[in-house]
Amino acid sequence: MVSEAVDAYAALAQRRGLTLVQLALGYVASRWFTGASIIGATTMAQLKEDVAAAQRTLDTATLDEIKQIQLRYPNPAA
Repeated sequence: MVSEAVDAYAALAQRRGLTLVQLALGYVASRWFTGASIIGATTMAQLKEDVAAAQRTLDTATLDEIKQIQLRYPNPAA
């Protein structure tokens, strides 16, 4: 079920013209309870992508689609 959930998020990111990093960090930043996002980067390219992604804000339609995926796959690793 993990693969299906990842595929759904990847498809959403592609439809919205985003990378998975932009989708993930945008979602985390949209949560009212998040004070800071913790990123992991082992290369300068990854760090640059993380920083650029952190500067994007996801629109309501994208957040709604994320919610729909979460409803389909509430605990994909279970």
